[in-house]
Amino acid sequence: MAPVALFAVALGLVAPEVLAHAPETAPAAPSPWRWNFEPWVVAMAAVALLLYAVGVARLWQQAGRGRGISEAQSASFVGGWLAAMAALVSPLDALGAQLFSAHMLQHELLMLLAAPLLVLGRPLAAWTWALRPSLRRRVASVIRWRWLEFAWDLFTRPVSAWALHAIALWAWHIPPFFEAALHSEGLHIFQHASFFVTALLFWWAVLGSDARSKTSAFAMVYLFTTMMHTSALGALLTLAPTVWYPQYAASGGAFGLDPVEDQELGGLLMWVPGAFAYVAAALAVMARLLAPTLRRPQAKGQ
Repeated sequence: MAPVALFAVALGLVAPEVLAHAPETAPAAPSPWRWNFEPWVVAMAAVALLLYAVGVARLWQQAGRGRGISEAQSASFVGGWLAAMAALVSPLDALGAQLFSAHMLQHELLMLLAAPLLVLGRPLAAWTWALRPSLRRRVASVIRWRWLEFAWDLFTRPVSAWALHAIALWAWHIPPFFEAALHSEGLHIFQHASFFVTALLFWWAVLGSDARSKTSAFAMVYLFTTMMHTSALGALLTLAPTVWYPQYAASGGAFGLDPVEDQELGGLLMWVPGAFAYVAAALAVMARLLAPTLRRPQAKGQ
């Protein structure tokens, strides 16, 4: 149930946005400063936030404020939700149809800010508490289905999540595939869903509530290697002498950027801020791994 719910929510947020965002063959371009109040985007986002708020309120009513889901975790979810809205609802959405760099910023907000913050907020626990007790028991029985447990365990294993996220990033940035997604609404939906869902799985494996991710020092390896290969992709985009994606070359000159400069800026966004995000996450994981060791000497001295 958990992987299905995770995919459904992510697809619900991303798919309607892409339908409104995908470049059309018609030459007329929409205003780059319009907000995207696509009904499905707003509805899915509102439902996700409302269920989270109801779940946290019920949990705290039963266990006490800050128990089960801390105030910091709830603030993290809200921050991730706002980052997703900045990517999907703000004028950045329309701007991404004209500038590759804006499109890349959209991806970075979803994968490097919204996804980890949403995972840290423990949304599945909150959404479970939002259900009535009878429905909660039914959901719990469904989650125990063997094939669902197997699928969740498989896709959230660090190696699997790392590989899926890496494949999605590199495959969709291959020029023919990226161009095909720009000209096909269906492929564009699948592209954005691939980025967001695999990012959620990756960050769940590294930062999630699973005890395996809390104690595994290998999380550092997954973060470091992901930083390296995403930085390499960003460097390739930044240093390329020609435009990789003709769709953006055709709309060149927007906002004073020629297509190569636009691509360089997009590559830099993946290269520098992206690397910083993985380093920050690695430092947080390291602090979490070292915390028990640092507490032991203090306890002995008391």
